[in-house]
Amino acid sequence: MSATAPEARQWHWENAAAGGTAGFATVAVMHPLDVVRTRFQVNDGRVSHVPNYKNTVHAIFTIARSEGLRGLYAGFLPGVIGSTISWGLYFFFYDKAKQRYARNREDTLSPGLHLASAAEAGGLVCLCTNPVWLVKTRLQLQTPLHQTRPYYGIFDAFRTIMREEGFRALYRGIVPGLFLVSHGAVQFTAYEELRKVIVDIKHRGSKRHLQNPDDLLVQFLVSSSLKEGSIFLCPCLVEHDGSIFDSMLACSFFFQVMRSRLQQRPSADGVPRYVDSWHVVKETARYEGVRGFYRGITPSLLKNVPASSVTFIVYENVLKLLKLARRND
Repeated sequence: MSATAPEARQWHWENAAAGGTAGFATVAVMHPLDVVRTRFQVNDGRVSHVPNYKNTVHAIFTIARSEGLRGLYAGFLPGVIGSTISWGLYFFFYDKAKQRYARNREDTLSPGLHLASAAEAGGLVCLCTNPVWLVKTRLQLQTPLHQTRPYYGIFDAFRTIMREEGFRALYRGIVPGLFLVSHGAVQFTAYEELRKVIVDIKHRGSKRHLQNPDDLLVQFLVSSSLKEGSIFLCPCLVEHDGSIFDSMLACSFFFQVMRSRLQQRPSADGVPRYVDSWHVVKETARYEGVRGFYRGITPSLLKNVPASSVTFIVYENVLKLLKLARRND
């Protein structure tokens, strides 16, 4: 018992390290599209401080021309911190939950237990990281059109929010964020089931010349995501930008819009534009109709298809290197 406990703890931290590295890589590559998505999501056409963009390409070129590279990477630091922590904690909590459910079980976990593990991990991460995502959203929405004093960075944003709005403001958007956790849970359940299939194929003598089943799984994820555009899409985790199937996207994307709108900075007089989630639903439906709940869906799709590939490629390969290093020690 004592000999296996340190090894188990080390395994948890290897998962956390690999997940954190994957989160960092994903944000670094895809952040400009995340900025564009957030600005589209909050633009209801009734405020003057949000720029109007014709489409995703126009938005990228307009931001680059008027705000420079700094505008395209607005909110990058909290994005990196939040994504790195989120993916690290997610894989850590997910692995811990799986091991807890696996106790006294001789067979592999069922899809239902994988789903419960993923949902549990997503909920915990959402509660831990919502303040970081709120700051990221507000920094992304800062433009030259803003009339209030801008935040001068992540720490200034936290201080200003605490001073002007109180601690409760850091958890604005938490309700739609928790709803989005379910889609990350679906992804990881599918991920585990795909892993089982790949392992079975490998054990049956697959003719693919790969080092181990993980290689085949990663290759499958990449080819499916890029060629089909229909396997993994990641808007929820971890921001908790987590992932969903595109067939579920129409049922879930409006939760992202709700969260972004709730996390906007209040006006100069300190009054939030939206009071709560239900207020977002009523106002959006009243003035914009169904279309308002899907603002920003194009840059979200352009971001999330390759983002899921980046995340899993980096995660699997870093984890493999860490396990190899442990064996060498």
